[in-house]
Amino acid sequence: MSSLHKSRIAEFQDVLGEPKIVLQKLRELCFSGIPFDGGLRCLCWKILLNYLPVEKALWSTLLKKQRELYSQFLKEMIIQPGIAKANLGVSREDVTLEDHPLNPNPDSRWNTYFKDNEVLLQIDKDVRRLYPDMAFFQRPTDYPCLLILDPQNEFETLRKRVEQTTLKSQTVARNRSGVTNVSSPLKTSAPNSLSEYEVLPNGCEAHWEVVERILFIYAKLNPGIAYVQGMNEIVGPLYYTFATDPNSDWKEHAEADTFFCFTNLMAEIRDNFIKSLDDSQCGITYKMEKVYSTLKEKDVELYLKLQEQNIKPQFFAFRWLTLLLSQEFLLPDVIRIWDSLFADDNRFDFLLLVCCAMLILIRDQLLEGDFTLNMRLLQDYPISDVRLILKKAKELQDSK
Repeated sequence: MSSLHKSRIAEFQDVLGEPKIVLQKLRELCFSGIPFDGGLRCLCWKILLNYLPVEKALWSTLLKKQRELYSQFLKEMIIQPGIAKANLGVSREDVTLEDHPLNPNPDSRWNTYFKDNEVLLQIDKDVRRLYPDMAFFQRPTDYPCLLILDPQNEFETLRKRVEQTTLKSQTVARNRSGVTNVSSPLKTSAPNSLSEYEVLPNGCEAHWEVVERILFIYAKLNPGIAYVQGMNEIVGPLYYTFATDPNSDWKEHAEADTFFCFTNLMAEIRDNFIKSLDDSQCGITYKMEKVYSTLKEKDVELYLKLQEQNIKPQFFAFRWLTLLLSQEFLLPDVIRIWDSLFADDNRFDFLLLVCCAMLILIRDQLLEGDFTLNMRLLQDYPISDVRLILKKAKELQDSK
């Protein structure tokens, strides 16, 4: 470890060691990247995402309360519906209309269960393919949810629920555009099939199953937005960061802590996922246009070239902004970008500048290229050095 790296870690420890953390000092440090050592990144993200308060004396009580609350969510939204389903067996002769799966009442427990299954199927499909180039999400977690995997009870896990659902004959896909695609799994490619993944022994669960649970609970608690494709790409880096925390006391509670940090982050970006808000000032269309208006201000020649070729920001910036660049770079680079995004006072204004910087850094190629070549560049971004991109974005910010 270099002396510079040791010095940087010491700076973080000094700021985090205060009884009341000075948020502005922490932001300034985090903006340039947070060391992984000693769980510093995990801790800083929890503070920057408003999960932990700046008063350290409050942490213990708050964490205990939030983790207990998450356990309650698991009981109410996963364990109890599974028990109710088991108790309302369809073969019982004394089953009432209220208990019957074919009860037409939209408020019946069965109807809710079946509707939840539609959401669960889409979540399941997406989390199984989360970061396919990494083995991490397929590996078993060191801290499976003992509340659900209780050896004394055979509670229905979400994985079993997916495998047993009567909707298994169809794959229901709800994409960001609000389109629902229903296709036979026989016509889809094998990579996403349930059988592809190694079945873990009883009492174990893979990291993707934990992510699935987080997204399902979020969808149940936020029925207005529920689950939209792409949310898995937001929760993935958060969970990975917390589940690889070198501090085992924190790592053990990665699921609950990820859920609340994800909820707080979604509170800031959820408008990007709501189609009816697209054209409002808080919607994604406004933000995409802001990327172009900023580009026009910083590099009018490049702006005019993209306009001339009719390359609209919707063709590339939609994904960049909605998913916080999580699909444009490798996971370690995404995490480094998020250090700066989370640390900035106006974090999503800074995201616009990062997008603008990405355009300017390939300006020569874009100015020379035709429509087809430029679209390929923008949809498969060629620069992998995120430090260079962040440096350029910071220059754009300072030049305002």
